[in-house]
Amino acid sequence: MSDHDPHLRTPSGKPRLRSFGIALDGTPGLFNAITDVPGVSVGYTTLISGDGPLQVGNGPVRTGVTAILPRPAQELATPVFAGVFSQNGNGELTGTHIIEETGAFNFPVTITNTHSCGVTRDATLRWMHRVLPAALDSGWGLPVAAETYDGFLNDINGHHVSVDHVTTALDSASGGAIEEGSVGGGTGMISFGFKAGSGTASRIVGWRDRRYTLGVFVQANFGKRHNFTIRGRRVGPELAQPAIREGTPRAEKGSIIAVIATDAPLLPHQMKRLARRVPLGIAVTGGYGYHSSGDIFLAFSTANAEAALAPSGRIARAEFIPDVDIDPFFDAVVQGVEEAILNALVSNADMTGRDGNFVPALPKEWLEEKFG
Repeated sequence: MSDHDPHLRTPSGKPRLRSFGIALDGTPGLFNAITDVPGVSVGYTTLISGDGPLQVGNGPVRTGVTAILPRPAQELATPVFAGVFSQNGNGELTGTHIIEETGAFNFPVTITNTHSCGVTRDATLRWMHRVLPAALDSGWGLPVAAETYDGFLNDINGHHVSVDHVTTALDSASGGAIEEGSVGGGTGMISFGFKAGSGTASRIVGWRDRRYTLGVFVQANFGKRHNFTIRGRRVGPELAQPAIREGTPRAEKGSIIAVIATDAPLLPHQMKRLARRVPLGIAVTGGYGYHSSGDIFLAFSTANAEAALAPSGRIARAEFIPDVDIDPFFDAVVQGVEEAILNALVSNADMTGRDGNFVPALPKEWLEEKFG
């Protein structure tokens, strides 16, 4: 593979996990991203400004918003079959009640910081009314909006994410290779005491004579350094340095949001089963679902669009892969979550935020020495 291979580097040239020759399970898609699922797109707005002491309302700012469109913009009124699972509910993902009730949702998904979750939810409705007004003419919208906490680096109480920032992320959503690391909602996030944030991966799953894609996107903001594990090797204890530097005390307020997308025909209960396997992928990196960690997961399928829409007056019919054949999709979830988290760590750089708080990047030289 060349340096231009999207499996090795992000569009801006940042390294991905595979650039260090680390052996991984499963077969990735073309871009090794959630956007390998046909019709799924991702957009970001990244906000980085200011340095020095915190001045609430002025900064420093280290935050943003991520938008994930489950279908092309003009098809967003058509629901996707979906399931949700909360491993630890110390966080927020809006729209979960109707997903639990009906097994589906529509409209884009947004991920941001904890105190901007409401803004991104409401801005999504404004955007939908502009892009596809008929979707709201005679109905309601309950968008999915999720969050993790970035207050160690960001002026989180300054509420810097605006409606316009959400609109930009939604308008810019695209397929193909996408950026990772300190971008979008992941801009100010930390995992295992290293700079983390946005990460993605995908897997190809064969079933009989068909090939399906399963994609993963994470906003990673969890984990304690001593538990950090790469491919079964507990590396945290040998990585005491470089250390976080605290200009202000750092409270344990980590979380992880994961979004699973697939084009495989699966029913809502099967999507929930996929969401339930996300914690296994987190665990193999050393995440144990600690008290303050909001670990909340969404899975959706773009298949069965007509059945998901279920127009009145006739029987809706859906195809689905039998539950007895679902294990390879569980494998894909665990493999994809593991790689997406590690990509979020690898595709990153040191960051200094409010009050001089400093978070180091996972050392690339160490990765090269240990795994290259």
